[in-house]
Amino acid sequence: MAAAPGALGAWQAGRARLVAACCARLGPGSRLPDSLMGRQVGPAMWARGWAPAAGGAAPRRGYSSEVKTEDELRVRYLEEENRGIVVLGINRAYAKNSFSKNLIKMLSKAVDALKSDKKVRTIIVRSEVPGIFCAGADLKERVKMNSSEVGPFVSKIRAVINEIGGTQRLPRAIGMSLAKELIFSARVLDGQEAKAVGLVSHVLEQNQEGDAAYRKALDLAREFLPQGPVAMRVAKLAINQGMEVDLVTGLAIEEACYAQTIPTKDRLEGLLAFKEKRPPRYKGE
Repeated sequence: MAAAPGALGAWQAGRARLVAACCARLGPGSRLPDSLMGRQVGPAMWARGWAPAAGGAAPRRGYSSEVKTEDELRVRYLEEENRGIVVLGINRAYAKNSFSKNLIKMLSKAVDALKSDKKVRTIIVRSEVPGIFCAGADLKERVKMNSSEVGPFVSKIRAVINEIGGTQRLPRAIGMSLAKELIFSARVLDGQEAKAVGLVSHVLEQNQEGDAAYRKALDLAREFLPQGPVAMRVAKLAINQGMEVDLVTGLAIEEACYAQTIPTKDRLEGLLAFKEKRPPRYKGE
């Protein structure tokens, strides 16, 4: 099974299967001055970890629209040293975790609820189904849609999972020439090839539990936890907005974002912690 470059899914190459685990940093939405605003940036910033799993030939790609909506999305709030991390587990094994209208609705509601929870610092999106992350859209459901339903459905997916739009995102990530080559050929890449061209951040050896990607995502999430929520939020905004414009405008965006941190308590806490030689205790204020 091959997934289009830049899309959520799994790349299958020989006996190596890549599965994705995503971690997201959430915070209340921020806006720049209108003169600097381009396309509105969503509230989540996603970082990816990938892990090849041992196995034989790729399983036959199957799709289903069975009415089994219970427990398709599991929301877990981690505790103790992982407090502040929330795990969204996709659990549509009978449909290879494909995106149905119901799953998109559940994801949207979960993300909307987490946006306003100041105790949530990082989100990990993972598969609860061994051997696959997401097969894309539920094609059995989609084939039943009329033409007027398809566009809104795709838009809802894009609003929740900011990973589709490969013809636009892929050239920005790896350059126009290579992006065209991969899209036109529908070439299958293994993990090392995907990492070499910048499509994935990490390639891991699978562990016995089959959750190497999740563990890597959890390690990354733990690195994010102690950082200042305000600084993380505006850094995300500056990066996302800056990638859409020229360097001069991007630097102006960065300056405007930094200005938002100046009156915050977190900035003062960071300075005080440095002076007192102790870890800062950021509250997102």
